[in-house]
Amino acid sequence: MPEKAQNSFPSVVVLFDLDPSWDDADQKVVLEYADQLGASIEQLGYQVTLSPLRDSDIVGHLRLHGARSHVILNWCESIPGIPHSEPLVAEALEVLKLTYTGSTSEVLALSEDKPRVKEILYHCGIETPAWKVFERPEPGLWDRFPAIVKAARTHCSEGLTRDSVVLSEKELLERVEFVLDVFGQPALVEDFIDGREFHVPLWGNGRIEMLPPVEMDFSSFGDVHDHLCTYAAKFVPSSRPYQEIRTVLPAPLTEAEQKKLQKVAISAYRAIGCRDYGRIDIRLRDGVFYVLDVNPNADISPDASFACAAESIGYSYGRMCAVLVQLAAHRLPARRKARPIALSSARSGQRALRASQL
Repeated sequence: MPEKAQNSFPSVVVLFDLDPSWDDADQKVVLEYADQLGASIEQLGYQVTLSPLRDSDIVGHLRLHGARSHVILNWCESIPGIPHSEPLVAEALEVLKLTYTGSTSEVLALSEDKPRVKEILYHCGIETPAWKVFERPEPGLWDRFPAIVKAARTHCSEGLTRDSVVLSEKELLERVEFVLDVFGQPALVEDFIDGREFHVPLWGNGRIEMLPPVEMDFSSFGDVHDHLCTYAAKFVPSSRPYQEIRTVLPAPLTEAEQKKLQKVAISAYRAIGCRDYGRIDIRLRDGVFYVLDVNPNADISPDASFACAAESIGYSYGRMCAVLVQLAAHRLPARRKARPIALSSARSGQRALRASQL
């Protein structure tokens, strides 16, 4: 595994969204995180440029960094003013033939289509909770409870609340109708796996490595409705779930459980075609690990589970980010003929994705 910058390493452009519509406090936090990320890589000898995207002209913005010797550290969640545009960021980078960290636009778009992701996992023999897509609140189609109702094409737990967990058909149909009305898209209904939950960070391409899994501990909550990571649990510091859901790192697992979890997580990472890094959310019930979600653009903020897991095995924040940069650097035009490092080729994951779509 690469550990430090080399003199021949490319300059790094940290691309991140800074939407003018955000309030001042949110903008300040993002700028502080970006400064921390940039400084942590600079300390290793890289030349770093911070590049905040403030409007929707991403192509014009990226032309400012058109040198193909750069690696763009893609830390963009969306294009300002364009909701759910995460894949469009990668697409713009691809159109301009820039080298960037993380998964392709195709994979990022796929990850937002939860039913399609589940179909791929299922056809690859990877356990995922039983599911059904509802285009309308139709009775008689589901009889497994508790269940969870989500919007079929969102991410970051958007729309997830304790009311997303339903215990009867009446509650299910009401929640389906809510999703249809509020999000204007189909509802995904799943068997709610009321068991242990793990967020599993992974990095690499040809050879994939699992970092220490993080367990989400819901033991402070007795009600099954609260046994999940809602939007508030992730993004609302004043909420009870944010304050009382504990993270346990590393997750306490037997050797057999660790090996089984690793196999499931890596299989899901490959099946969806993740590149460079990602996070797989998994639950354990009755000895079976179920993949809940595949996140090919996992949060790499300094306080996120990915960075914490890397730090727990000796990677400073800068060294963790440098690993991601080095993985991308092997796709630079000048380096494609060079022998790659151990974590180098995304071809195996892409083959798995293509095969699953046949």
